Amino acid sequence: MARERTLLRRRAGVLVAAMAALALAGTASAAAGPPALVSGLPRGHDVSSHQKEVDWQGARSAGARFVYVKATESTDYANPYFSGQYDGAGDAGLYRGAYHFALPDRSSGARQAAYFVRHGGDWAADGRTLPPALDIEYNPYSKKHRCYGLGWKRMARWIRSFSDEVKRETGRRPVIYTTAQWWRQCTGDSHAFSKNHALWIARHSASGPGKLPGGWRYWTFWQCATKGRLPGDQNLFNGPASRLKILARGW
Repeated sequence: MARERTLLRRRAGVLVAAMAALALAGTASAAAGPPALVSGLPRGHDVSSHQKEVDWQGARSAGARFVYVKATESTDYANPYFSGQYDGAGDAGLYRGAYHFALPDRSSGARQAAYFVRHGGDWAADGRTLPPALDIEYNPYSKKHRCYGLGWKRMARWIRSFSDEVKRETGRRPVIYTTAQWWRQCTGDSHAFSKNHALWIARHSASGPGKLPGGWRYWTFWQCATKGRLPGDQNLFNGPASRLKILARGW
Protein backbone atom coordinates (compact mmCIF):
# COMPACT_ATOMS: atom_id res chain seq x y z
CA MET A 1 0.00 0.00 0.00
CA ALA A 2 1.25 3.49 -0.71
CA ARG A 3 2.83 5.05 2.43
CA GLU A 4 2.24 8.17 3.27
CA ARG A 5 -13.42 14.24 12.14
CA THR A 6 -15.17 14.13 14.79
CA LEU A 7 -18.98 14.08 14.07
CA LEU A 8 -21.16 11.79 16.13
CA ARG A 9 -19.43 10.50 19.24
CA ARG A 10 -18.86 7.13 20.77
CA ARG A 11 -21.69 4.91 21.88
CA ALA A 12 -21.77 2.21 24.49
CA GLY A 13 -21.76 -1.40 23.49
CA VAL A 14 -20.32 -0.77 20.04
CA LEU A 15 -17.84 -3.65 20.30
CA VAL A 16 -20.55 -6.29 20.54
CA ALA A 17 -22.40 -4.70 17.67
CA ALA A 18 -19.24 -4.38 15.62
CA MET A 19 -18.59 -8.09 16.03
CA ALA A 20 -22.08 -8.81 14.75
CA ALA A 21 -21.34 -6.67 11.73
CA LEU A 22 -18.11 -8.53 11.11
CA ALA A 23 -19.91 -11.84 11.30
CA LEU A 24 -22.38 -10.62 8.73
CA ALA A 25 -19.57 -9.46 6.50
CA GLY A 26 -18.15 -12.96 6.68
CA THR A 27 -21.22 -14.60 5.19
CA ALA A 28 -19.74 -14.15 1.74
CA SER A 29 -16.52 -15.99 2.58
CA ALA A 30 -17.28 -18.65 0.01
CA ALA A 31 -16.68 -15.97 -2.60
CA ALA A 32 -13.01 -15.64 -1.68
CA GLY A 33 -11.85 -16.41 -5.19
CA PRO A 34 -10.19 -14.45 -7.97
CA PRO A 35 -11.67 -11.10 -9.03
CA ALA A 36 -13.33 -12.67 -12.06
CA LEU A 37 -15.34 -14.91 -9.75
CA VAL A 38 -16.23 -12.21 -7.22
CA SER A 39 -17.15 -9.49 -9.67
CA GLY A 40 -20.49 -9.02 -7.91
CA LEU A 41 -18.83 -7.88 -4.68
CA PRO A 42 -18.58 -4.15 -3.95
CA ARG A 43 -15.43 -2.63 -5.40
CA GLY A 44 -13.34 -0.03 -3.68
CA HIS A 45 -9.87 1.43 -3.53
CA ASP A 46 -7.35 3.07 -1.23
CA VAL A 47 -5.50 6.30 -1.87
CA SER A 48 -2.78 8.44 -0.35
CA SER A 49 -0.98 11.64 -1.25
CA HIS A 50 0.29 9.89 -4.39
CA GLN A 51 -3.18 10.27 -5.92
CA LYS A 52 -3.44 13.94 -4.90
CA GLU A 53 -6.77 15.33 -6.19
CA VAL A 54 -9.07 12.44 -7.05
CA ASP A 55 -12.04 12.56 -9.41
CA TRP A 56 -14.46 11.04 -6.92
CA GLN A 57 -17.55 11.23 -9.09
CA GLY A 58 -15.55 9.54 -11.82
CA ALA A 59 -14.45 6.84 -9.39
CA ARG A 60 -18.03 6.21 -8.34
CA SER A 61 -19.11 6.03 -11.98
CA ALA A 62 -16.32 3.49 -12.51
CA GLY A 63 -17.77 1.28 -9.78
CA ALA A 64 -16.25 2.47 -6.50
CA ARG A 65 -18.47 1.99 -3.46
CA PHE A 66 -15.90 2.49 -0.70
CA VAL A 67 -12.43 3.90 -0.15
CA TYR A 68 -9.76 4.07 2.52
CA VAL A 69 -7.69 7.26 2.62
CA LYS A 70 -4.25 7.45 4.18
CA ALA A 71 -4.30 9.90 7.05
CA THR A 72 -1.00 9.49 8.89
CA GLU A 73 2.32 7.73 9.27
CA SER A 74 4.17 7.35 12.57
CA THR A 75 3.67 10.59 14.55
CA ASP A 76 5.23 13.10 12.18
CA TYR A 77 3.40 12.77 8.89
CA ALA A 78 -0.14 13.72 7.91
CA ASN A 79 -1.39 13.36 4.35
CA PRO A 80 -1.70 16.96 3.03
CA TYR A 81 -4.49 15.87 0.67
CA PHE A 82 -6.45 13.99 3.31
CA SER A 83 -9.28 16.45 3.91
CA GLY A 84 -9.99 16.94 0.23
CA GLN A 85 -9.82 13.22 -0.48
CA TYR A 86 -11.88 12.16 2.52
CA ASP A 87 -14.55 14.82 2.12
CA GLY A 88 -14.64 14.36 -1.64
CA ALA A 89 -15.25 10.64 -1.25
CA GLY A 90 -18.09 11.32 1.15
CA ASP A 91 -19.63 13.93 -1.12
CA ALA A 92 -19.59 11.38 -3.95
CA GLY A 93 -21.57 8.95 -1.81
CA LEU A 94 -18.77 6.50 -1.04
CA TYR A 95 -18.31 4.74 2.26
CA ARG A 96 -14.96 6.06 3.45
CA GLY A 97 -12.48 5.42 6.19
CA ALA A 98 -9.00 6.50 7.21
CA TYR A 99 -5.87 4.41 7.64
CA HIS A 100 -2.57 4.82 9.47
CA PHE A 101 0.77 3.50 8.21
CA ALA A 102 2.52 1.98 11.22
CA LEU A 103 6.21 2.44 11.98
CA PRO A 104 6.57 0.43 15.20
CA ASP A 105 10.24 1.33 15.62
CA ARG A 106 9.48 5.05 15.91
CA SER A 107 7.12 5.22 18.89
CA SER A 108 4.53 3.25 20.83
CA GLY A 109 1.33 1.92 19.34
CA ALA A 110 -0.74 4.07 21.68
CA ARG A 111 1.11 7.22 20.71
CA GLN A 112 0.73 6.57 17.00
CA ALA A 113 -2.96 5.75 17.47
CA ALA A 114 -3.57 9.01 19.30
CA TYR A 115 -1.82 10.94 16.52
CA PHE A 116 -3.89 9.09 13.93
CA VAL A 117 -7.20 9.86 15.64
CA ARG A 118 -6.30 13.56 15.94
CA HIS A 119 -5.45 13.76 12.23
CA GLY A 120 -8.38 12.08 10.56
CA GLY A 121 -8.62 8.63 12.09
CA ASP A 122 -11.70 9.22 14.19
CA TRP A 123 -14.95 7.36 13.59
CA ALA A 124 -18.55 8.58 13.38
CA ALA A 125 -21.68 6.45 13.68
CA ASP A 126 -23.18 8.11 10.62
CA GLY A 127 -23.57 4.99 8.50
CA ARG A 128 -20.93 6.19 6.00
CA THR A 129 -17.69 6.08 8.01
CA LEU A 130 -15.76 2.81 7.95
CA PRO A 131 -13.78 1.72 11.00
CA PRO A 132 -10.27 3.17 11.30
CA ALA A 133 -7.60 0.94 9.77
CA LEU A 134 -4.04 0.02 10.74
CA ASP A 135 -1.69 -0.63 7.82
CA ILE A 136 1.13 -2.82 9.14
CA GLU A 137 3.59 -4.38 6.72
CA TYR A 138 7.30 -4.70 5.94
CA ASN A 139 9.48 -1.76 6.91
CA PRO A 140 9.87 0.36 3.76
CA TYR A 141 12.86 2.21 5.20
CA SER A 142 15.12 -0.69 6.19
CA LYS A 143 15.70 -4.01 4.43
CA LYS A 144 17.72 -5.16 7.44
CA HIS A 145 14.92 -4.55 9.96
CA ARG A 146 11.86 -5.60 7.97
CA CYS A 147 9.96 -6.27 11.20
CA TYR A 148 11.17 -2.98 12.68
CA GLY A 149 13.55 -4.71 15.08
CA LEU A 150 10.70 -6.14 17.15
CA GLY A 151 10.28 -9.79 18.08
CA TRP A 152 6.93 -11.58 17.81
CA LYS A 153 5.72 -10.77 21.33
CA ARG A 154 6.78 -7.14 21.19
CA MET A 155 5.11 -6.70 17.82
CA ALA A 156 1.87 -8.20 19.10
CA ARG A 157 2.02 -5.88 22.10
CA TRP A 158 2.59 -2.89 19.80
CA ILE A 159 -0.47 -3.77 17.70
CA ARG A 160 -2.54 -4.32 20.84
CA SER A 161 -1.45 -0.95 22.19
CA PHE A 162 -2.50 0.75 18.95
CA SER A 163 -5.80 -1.10 18.90
CA ASP A 164 -6.61 -0.36 22.53
CA GLU A 165 -6.00 3.36 22.07
CA VAL A 166 -8.11 3.52 18.91
CA LYS A 167 -10.87 1.65 20.74
CA ARG A 168 -10.61 3.98 23.72
CA GLU A 169 -10.81 7.11 21.58
CA THR A 170 -13.28 6.05 18.88
CA GLY A 171 -15.27 3.11 20.22
CA ARG A 172 -14.10 0.86 17.36
CA ARG A 173 -11.35 -1.68 16.97
CA PRO A 174 -9.25 -0.95 13.89
CA VAL A 175 -9.36 -3.01 10.74
CA ILE A 176 -5.95 -4.63 10.28
CA TYR A 177 -4.33 -4.41 6.84
CA THR A 178 -1.47 -6.83 6.34
CA THR A 179 -0.11 -9.71 4.29
CA ALA A 180 -0.10 -13.33 5.41
CA GLN A 181 3.67 -13.48 4.94
CA TRP A 182 4.36 -10.41 7.06
CA TRP A 183 1.99 -11.60 9.79
CA ARG A 184 3.74 -14.96 10.00
CA GLN A 185 7.24 -13.52 9.93
CA CYS A 186 6.71 -10.55 12.24
CA THR A 187 4.05 -11.75 14.73
CA GLY A 188 4.62 -15.49 14.63
CA ASP A 189 1.16 -15.79 13.06
CA SER A 190 -0.47 -14.43 16.21
CA HIS A 191 -4.10 -15.47 16.76
CA ALA A 192 -4.67 -12.67 19.28
CA PHE A 193 -6.56 -10.33 16.95
CA SER A 194 -8.80 -12.44 14.73
CA LYS A 195 -11.78 -12.53 17.08
CA ASN A 196 -12.41 -8.79 17.22
CA HIS A 197 -10.53 -7.18 14.33
CA ALA A 198 -11.67 -7.19 10.72
CA LEU A 199 -9.00 -8.37 8.28
CA TRP A 200 -7.94 -6.37 5.24
CA ILE A 201 -5.75 -8.87 3.44
CA ALA A 202 -3.27 -7.75 0.81
CA ARG A 203 -2.45 -10.21 -1.95
CA HIS A 204 -2.04 -8.96 -5.48
CA SER A 205 -3.05 -12.07 -7.34
CA ALA A 206 -5.84 -13.23 -9.61
CA SER A 207 -5.85 -16.58 -7.83
CA GLY A 208 -7.53 -15.24 -4.70
CA PRO A 209 -6.50 -13.84 -1.31
CA GLY A 210 -4.79 -17.08 -0.36
CA LYS A 211 -4.45 -18.65 3.07
CA LEU A 212 -5.41 -16.14 5.74
CA PRO A 213 -3.14 -15.32 8.66
CA GLY A 214 -3.51 -15.56 12.39
CA GLY A 215 -6.74 -17.45 12.95
CA TRP A 216 -8.91 -15.31 10.69
CA ARG A 217 -11.60 -17.43 9.06
CA TYR A 218 -12.59 -14.85 6.46
CA TRP A 219 -11.47 -11.55 5.04
CA THR A 220 -13.52 -8.35 5.17
CA PHE A 221 -11.49 -6.39 2.61
CA TRP A 222 -9.11 -7.77 -0.02
CA GLN A 223 -6.55 -5.56 -1.73
CA CYS A 224 -6.26 -7.56 -4.92
CA ALA A 225 -4.25 -5.27 -7.23
CA THR A 226 -2.21 -2.07 -7.34
CA LYS A 227 -3.74 -0.91 -10.63
CA GLY A 228 -7.19 -1.01 -12.12
CA ARG A 229 -10.21 1.02 -13.03
CA LEU A 230 -10.09 3.03 -9.80
CA PRO A 231 -7.45 5.49 -8.53
CA GLY A 232 -4.89 3.83 -6.27
CA ASP A 233 -4.96 0.21 -5.11
CA GLN A 234 -7.93 -2.00 -5.96
CA ASN A 235 -10.04 -3.64 -3.26
CA LEU A 236 -13.11 -5.82 -2.78
CA PHE A 237 -15.51 -6.06 0.15
CA ASN A 238 -16.51 -9.55 1.26
CA GLY A 239 -20.28 -9.14 1.30
CA PRO A 240 -23.16 -7.28 -0.31
CA ALA A 241 -23.29 -3.49 -0.28
CA SER A 242 -25.84 -3.58 2.53
CA ARG A 243 -23.18 -5.06 4.81
CA LEU A 244 -20.92 -2.10 4.18
CA LYS A 245 -23.49 0.10 5.84
CA ILE A 246 -23.77 -2.29 8.79
CA LEU A 247 -19.99 -2.35 9.19
CA ALA A 248 -19.89 1.45 8.99
CA ARG A 249 -22.66 1.94 11.54
CA GLY A 250 -21.23 -0.57 14.00
CA TRP A 251 -24.63 -2.08 14.76
